Amino acid sequence: MNHLLLALAAGCLLSLPARAAEPQFALFAGGCFWCVETDFDGVPGVLETISGYAGGKSANPTYEDYVKGGHREVVRIKFDPDRVSYSTLVSVLFHTTDPTDGGGQFCDRGFAYTTAIYALDERQAMDAKAGKIKAEAELGKPIVTPVEGAAKFWPAEDYHQDFGARNPIRYWYYRNGCGRNRTVEALWGDRAYAGVNH
Repeated sequence: MNHLLLALAAGCLLSLPARAAEPQFALFAGGCFWCVETDFDGVPGVLETISGYAGGKSANPTYEDYVKGGHREVVRIKFDPDRVSYSTLVSVLFHTTDPTDGGGQFCDRGFAYTTAIYALDERQAMDAKAGKIKAEAELGKPIVTPVEGAAKFWPAEDYHQDFGARNPIRYWYYRNGCGRNRTVEALWGDRAYAGVNH
């Protein structure tokens, strides 16, 4: 009887569905947060993107004062690690920006628009540094995107969230006028926007 119960219990355990991994987060700066958000929304396995500010010294930055506080525009990405790896997200960041430009991105100039990876733990830092080395080898040029430690994330105002989806005409005029796509495609060739479903 005890053997029968053990066998039934083992059978039940084997038939349980695998437990889904907990969602994880990435924090990236890649120039205009509207564009970074839209690009990562097109990556399978990304669950949510939120535009915001990070890396500065001031608390509760707003769109009016985040530059003065030393922040960058960033996007916090919530993702399913069973569907997309952090390393893949790092690769997407590089292939959707100009990581050789230390003065900003495209028509947006200044520190607030520079690229950066804010690694939230040691594993992310290792993966980000490895991804940077790989991207440099692909380009044959130095990549200036820093891999920094975790930073406090401050969400941007509601009108910045999902801007591309809510204001598609204004968004695409801005994106095209700023030369983002042209520059990325000229830099990366057929590897531009690798991993993004547009």
